[in-house]
Amino acid sequence: MAMRLKGAETKLACFAPGKTRGGRGVEHPAAGYKKIFETVEELNEPIPAEIKGVIPSWLGGSLLRMGPGLFEVGDEPFHHLFDGQAMIHKFDLKDGQVTYYRKFIKTDAYVRAMTENRIVITEFGTAAYPDPCKNIFSRFFTYFRGIEVTDNCMVNIYPVGEDFYAVTETNFITKVDPDSLETLKRVDLCKYLSVNGLTAHPHIEADGTVYNIGNCFGKNLSLAYNIVKIPPAQKDGSDPLEKSQVVVQLPSSERLKPSYVHSFGMTDNHFVFVEQPVKINLLKFLSAWSVRGATYMDCFESNESMGTWFHLATKDPAEYLSSHKFRTSAFNIFHHINAYEDEGFIVVDLCTWKGHDFVYDYLYLANIKQEWEEVKKAAMRAPQPEVRRYVLPLDIHKEEQGKNLVSLPYTTATAVLNSDGTIWLEPEVLFSGPRQAFEFPQINYSLCSGKKYSFAYGLGLNHFIPDRIVKLNVQTKETLVWQEEDCYPSEPLFVPTPGATEEDDGVLLSIVVKPGAERPGFLLVLDAVKLTELARAEVNIIIPVTLHGLYKP
Repeated sequence: MAMRLKGAETKLACFAPGKTRGGRGVEHPAAGYKKIFETVEELNEPIPAEIKGVIPSWLGGSLLRMGPGLFEVGDEPFHHLFDGQAMIHKFDLKDGQVTYYRKFIKTDAYVRAMTENRIVITEFGTAAYPDPCKNIFSRFFTYFRGIEVTDNCMVNIYPVGEDFYAVTETNFITKVDPDSLETLKRVDLCKYLSVNGLTAHPHIEADGTVYNIGNCFGKNLSLAYNIVKIPPAQKDGSDPLEKSQVVVQLPSSERLKPSYVHSFGMTDNHFVFVEQPVKINLLKFLSAWSVRGATYMDCFESNESMGTWFHLATKDPAEYLSSHKFRTSAFNIFHHINAYEDEGFIVVDLCTWKGHDFVYDYLYLANIKQEWEEVKKAAMRAPQPEVRRYVLPLDIHKEEQGKNLVSLPYTTATAVLNSDGTIWLEPEVLFSGPRQAFEFPQINYSLCSGKKYSFAYGLGLNHFIPDRIVKLNVQTKETLVWQEEDCYPSEPLFVPTPGATEEDDGVLLSIVVKPGAERPGFLLVLDAVKLTELARAEVNIIIPVTLHGLYKP
């Protein structure tokens, strides 16, 4: 069924199990999506939004979002989606009023670029070159100074104790004031932890304990993945980072080539790490790029033969389960949806991209800012997205070789023990449509993280262009879609109704851009049950793409 709401161009659709609107993907001939990849200015003060509809009276707080806001410096463009300089955005909801505010994060990368009017620090896909005005000797030596790691924290923001940090995937995180959006200080995680960086997707427990994972380059170039724990706010007022620790180390399957890690899974009793075939060539990283003007992207390569490995560790006490060796065919993984334990199994739901070809290769701005027909052509060459469920048995007995070990009645996912002791996993596909991705997944985190659940909310990518919000029932595979012509939404954040008992009782918040409109940027408030629009708070200003964020009550 599809229904049109009065007074709006909104499409709301419901699809039967296994069905998706994939083949009938919406077209974007006007290519309005180009506007979300253009430089904007920060604001001197918050601007009021015009509200249409009714915002629930209980919804009072701030939606904080991170993303790139500066896409060139002087006449030097940034090349990759993850290169633009970090901007923090805030929609404040208070007493029925809504305001919008944004600021650039004053990172070293940003401040030095502004000072010298050029790109000074190499970003994910854009190389920085020595100042052409300096003499040839100083330019030559600049090439050999080693790697200046970027602190461009444009991916996400999360709390540590009483503080908030804007983050990317390097060892630098940036403390910010969530009210004034001022940049407070840069923190080097290497001072506290044996990691070379942490993901932008930690798990945060109800008491404020933070768990995260990162690569660690140890002695003799030994490689591992470290899961770290940062305690909650301290009674004595000290910085929780000072008491952070590595709780468990997981081995790398290749000595000099760690897998790219973007997120991980956590249940009540276990950590789940998916080791994918997209690799960082450590020797390239440590040597070649500082001489040749290469970038982070140049250090990635794919291992075409390894497939994908699942690693498990117990949480308390933390210990790597070396006896559990799970393997499956190759895929890219950026975002975990949820993981939980059930009847001696760990159920892991993931947003995957089939094969070993690196998806980030398709996210150069030159690709995603093309005309629509060209965007579609490029996306056809990229890996195919799919939401998958894998089931990992905890009890393994050698005599069960060759048979499916998964006995959960509600999934078709399988796990088969091989003669070499490895367990081969085949997934259940929860969502699939040609070039239609369900990405940037969110759940009712406070209620369902690490628990059995029903609903995931995601940003629908249509040939990499974000053009809809999707609610996926992971049990029935039914989907609901919110979509509006020429609208480009961002990751939908779920906010539960106070005192709610139902998992989907709450709202979704998403920043949406409608380039041709009189007020082209708005905060969208959707009823999370039916995906119907409750309200929108519009501002007469374009808002560039945002990646991740949080709602601060």
